[in-house]
This record gives sequence, structure tokens and C-alpha cells, in this order.
Amino acid sequence: MIEFKDVNKIYDRKIAALRNINFKIDSGEFVTIVGPSGAGKSTLVKLLICEEKPSTGKILVGGYDITQLTGAEIPYYRRKIGFVFQDFKLLPAKTVFENVAFAMEVCGLRDSLIKLRVPKILKIVGLHRRMNAMPNELSGGEKQRVSLARALVHHPKLLIADEPTGNLDPKTAFSIIELLVEINKLGTIVLLATHNRDIVDALGRRVIALKAGQIVSDEEKGRYKL
Repeated sequence: MIEFKDVNKIYDRKIAALRNINFKIDSGEFVTIVGPSGAGKSTLVKLLICEEKPSTGKILVGGYDITQLTGAEIPYYRRKIGFVFQDFKLLPAKTVFENVAFAMEVCGLRDSLIKLRVPKILKIVGLHRRMNAMPNELSGGEKQRVSLARALVHHPKLLIADEPTGNLDPKTAFSIIELLVEINKLGTIVLLATHNRDIVDALGRRVIALKAGQIVSDEEKGRYKL
């Protein structure tokens, strides 16, 4: 499903953010990317969502090299994947329902489909009773669940979560991770970038460790060793 082939990312003044990155992720996997600050986790995520392009190498998603996408093609590619970040990115003047619906409206989907699908997605993330609440009425964990719901509305085959628990207390953080596990069980690839050792060790899933822009380990049932 996903393959990085000899990927390098060099920024100005020859700063190497990623060097010689090679790995594959198969359908249905839950993979955690770990590493200290500056290891290259966020750069890797940016490459996957086409916010950045590699300096050299190929990135295959579903067999297609996304490094060749044009500016006009990128928005359509992004609709096929889901992504969740640390800072929620909710629209403050819209309700929970409207925040999730907005992700469908911008794609031109009809109102009848939106009204049918959004409540189902909100039920999956446990927010169907909060659909009329405003973002300022939500806890941090609830806000992240809205972000997850928004990422799921297009039934993505890939969900990318970049430090999704960074602003949450430990108990709430684990509830979000448990939700990611449930989403993975439905068949969605989950790629989780985190520096939270407790979460990584509790998951016991595949762990790819980065250090100074290079992969230093890739273990099927890994732990946080850095």
C-alpha cells in the first residue's frame, strides 16, 4: 500500500532531514514512527500528505508515485487519506456536526449523503450525543475525536496521525490511541508519529525508529528504544 524508495529530503544549506529512507507498509497495518525531536518524523508525514516533495526517491501509495502529482492533483489525493494533528484545527464558529460535514461539503458531496454519513462517523468516535456542541464547549479529547471523525468521512485507506496526543493528559491520550486501534481493525492503515514512550510500548505494534533523518530500526512488535 505504501512504499518509500531511496527517499532523501535535503533543505537549504544542505540540511538533510531524511536520508536513504526505505520501507513498506501493507494494507491493514498499524505502524508507529518514533524518534527524538529533529529525527525527521514530521518531514516524513509532510511528504506523505504532499506538503513537501522529496529531493530524491519515490513514494508509492496504492502503487502510484505521489511525488509526481501536480498541484491540481494533490487536493484529490488528500481526500483519499485522513490526517490528524496535535492542534485539532477545528473551525471555531461551527458545531461538531458542521465541522465534520465541512470536510464533505468542500468536495461537493450532496446534502443527503452528508446528513446520513456524519452521524454514523460521530457514533464511531463516541460523539453522536455532542454533534450540536461548539468547539469551545469540548474537552481536548473531544476535540481530537472531532478531528478523527473529520479524517474518516471519506473512508480513507490510510490515516496519518502526527502527535495526536501531544496536548492531552495521559488518560485521554490512551483513549484516543484505543480509538485508532479500533479504526485500524476496520481495515484502515494507521501511521502514528509520536514520541510518547508509554503509548508505543503499550501498543506493541510495528515500530520504525528514526534518528538524525535515518531509519535505525524497524521491528514488527517494537518498543520505544531511543
